[in-house]
Amino acid sequence: MAVSANNNPKILIAEDDPSLREQLARQLTSQGYRVLQSHQGDQALVAALGQRLDMILLDVLLPTMNGFEVLQRLRKTCQTPVMMLTNDGSEDERILGYQQGADDCVPKPFSYTELFLRIEALLRRTRGALDHRSEPSSLSVGELQLDRQTMQVFYKERPLTLTPIQFRLLWILVLHQREPLSKPYLYRVVLEKEFSRYDRSLDMHLSRIRRKLVEVGMAGDRLQTVHGKGYCFW
Repeated sequence: MAVSANNNPKILIAEDDPSLREQLARQLTSQGYRVLQSHQGDQALVAALGQRLDMILLDVLLPTMNGFEVLQRLRKTCQTPVMMLTNDGSEDERILGYQQGADDCVPKPFSYTELFLRIEALLRRTRGALDHRSEPSSLSVGELQLDRQTMQVFYKERPLTLTPIQFRLLWILVLHQREPLSKPYLYRVVLEKEFSRYDRSLDMHLSRIRRKLVEVGMAGDRLQTVHGKGYCFW
């Protein structure tokens, strides 16, 4: 699916394999994306912090600074959507990626068709997917405040730094306060993919949200796992 020339996202490809990097760049450019390339971790971090990007394709095995280090440092000041490229079959890498704040993790070798569909889905989620006419522009539950336009969250006037995916997940849960939402529903609405019991990405995002809420003083049990039903915000 080609991207409109009037709304072409900018993607940084951080990959040390020159053949794969160039192939990804050609394919994405042909679909209308603006593409930047980096073959080293430190260079990727500088590029990511020095300009506005719509997404980063981040390989785990980068020289000078690996992908996890790049992501960890990036998340201290920047919430640019990140899709990590991990080693095939390495569940530990995917879990660590989500724990560090990745929005999606794709194992190598991958299908280019699937990769580009996941890129499109991630960009839809993070570039205006919250623009639902029937939803309010802000939510307030006690001292928790969410603003859908700016994707800002405050608790007792203390800001929470969430990735776009994390904000969307919290928004949906708060919007349906006290209503348990199933994992299959949240996968479709938030992650825009079908639920798989082997996929722990939603659990990782929810765990990070809960930790950040606790850090600003909210009780951790406000965000609950309802056994057999899903997740619920009380």
